[in-house]
Amino acid sequence: QVQLVESGGGLVQAGGSLRLSCAASGLADSSYTMGWFRQAPEKERELVAAITWNGGFIYYLDSVKGRFTISRDNAKNTVYLQMTSLKAEDTAVYYCAAGPSLATSVVTSWGQGTQVTVSS
Repeated sequence: QVQLVESGGGLVQAGGSLRLSCAASGLADSSYTMGWFRQAPEKERELVAAITWNGGFIYYLDSVKGRFTISRDNAKNTVYLQMTSLKAEDTAVYYCAAGPSLATSVVTSWGQGTQVTVSS
C-alpha cells in the first residue's frame, strides 16, 4: 500500500515562502521519480517540479524556475518543495506524486493534496 502524505500548505502573502513536504511509505519502486503537480480552480493540472531518485535530473515548470526548489531525501523517503517569491498565480492545490514518468503523467501514486493560497 503506497501512501503519500503532503504537509506544509497554507496561506501566505505574495512574496512569501512555503515549504511543502511529502512523506512516502510503501513505495514499491524507490527509483521512481517524485514530484509535485498543482491544480488551480478551472485550470489544467500541471507538473510543477520533479526529481529522479538520485537527483540526477530535476524538472521545473518554466513559471516557477528560480523561485521553487525541489529536493529529495531518500533515507527519509521524503520529497520537498521550497517555494519562494510566491505569486497569486501560484494559488492551487498541490499534489505530491510518484511514478515512472511524471512528465508524461505516468503516475503510480498521488497524495491527497495540500492547499496553497497566496494573497495579493
